[in-house]
Amino acid sequence: MNKHALRIAEVFHFLDNKDITLGYRKFLDCIIDTQHMDLYNEAIAITDWKEQHPQEVEPLIEKCKALLSKAENIPVEETTVTSPILTATNLVKSYGTHKFTLGPVSVTIKKGQVYGLVGENGNGKTTLLRILAKEITHNQGSLQFEFKDKKLSNFDLRTKLIYIPQRTDVWYGSLKDNLKFVLANYGVSPAENETRVLMMIARLGLWNYKHLKWSELSSGYKMRFELARTLLRQPEILLLDEPLANLDVLAQQVILEDLKAICNSVNNPIALILSSQQLYEVEKVSDKVIFLKNGKYKDNTEEEIDTQKLLIVEIDTTTNRTQLLELFKELALKKLTFNGGVFTAEFEPDVPFNKVLKALGESQEQVTYVRNISNSTRRFFVS
Repeated sequence: MNKHALRIAEVFHFLDNKDITLGYRKFLDCIIDTQHMDLYNEAIAITDWKEQHPQEVEPLIEKCKALLSKAENIPVEETTVTSPILTATNLVKSYGTHKFTLGPVSVTIKKGQVYGLVGENGNGKTTLLRILAKEITHNQGSLQFEFKDKKLSNFDLRTKLIYIPQRTDVWYGSLKDNLKFVLANYGVSPAENETRVLMMIARLGLWNYKHLKWSELSSGYKMRFELARTLLRQPEILLLDEPLANLDVLAQQVILEDLKAICNSVNNPIALILSSQQLYEVEKVSDKVIFLKNGKYKDNTEEEIDTQKLLIVEIDTTTNRTQLLELFKELALKKLTFNGGVFTAEFEPDVPFNKVLKALGESQEQVTYVRNISNSTRRFFVS
């Protein structure tokens, strides 16, 4: 079974379980994969009906299934990713003697994957993104791109390599008209322009906001607009600086799931690098996490000599330090520290995580949160 068929089968499973919230977004992804304008128009009509009849779940499911059955019969050309689209080797950016220096940083980026870029403020995340976006130059190292078209003009490069900063520019007119203007610049016919724009509006949850202006949108929907405007240009590399800023926890999870799905497009996969302070949310969807501290680079696949593969556990509890030391005295506890409201406990490598959970459970102490961060980039923050 090919990737397109697998994605459709997954959506049928969502619909059978009446999971409309995520299922409908995945349904639209399957229709987008077909690049078939007639199916796009049918999906647009279903979206319009859905917004007017929010309580009609069963009819919506039937409409989606009927269109999915048509999509199953549309041949979809899949893009196979073999080599990196971006290779950065020993990049260094210095801002002068005794000032901040980024690097050396070496990364390889492939399409269809999500790369999280994390680190404390002032450690070079935005600088690295801007170097990769060719907005600023680097002092040392090399940066190589492998786009489909080997002879891109500067204009075409800005289409395939797109950087969205945390603070975006003001735009004028309605959301929909701005998106139509994007495609008009690429010579798309009026009929196809309308269809593609409405499909993107539906996919990014902007249907009820399409006639609003910049000043009438929240920060979260402004970011969704920027994503819609970018994705209409079919980029190959997308760089996002703090896209989760100003979003609530639920909105963060939704946008990350959307980004993951869009990057894994069957026929237009995208390499995505996003910086964020929301470490755990980003780790859930990232294929690789890049960590910057004092301008130096690590990733979540590297083994640190000083940790020696220790079991590292974060615990948020009302229990005091003395009680925790007593609680873990039989578990080869090496170190217990208190970091900004939570304890970090380090155990010998042979201590199983489930024994830590068992000790906490049997103690009947109040535990709000516990997480194994042994393989999380979080360990670099607390080490």
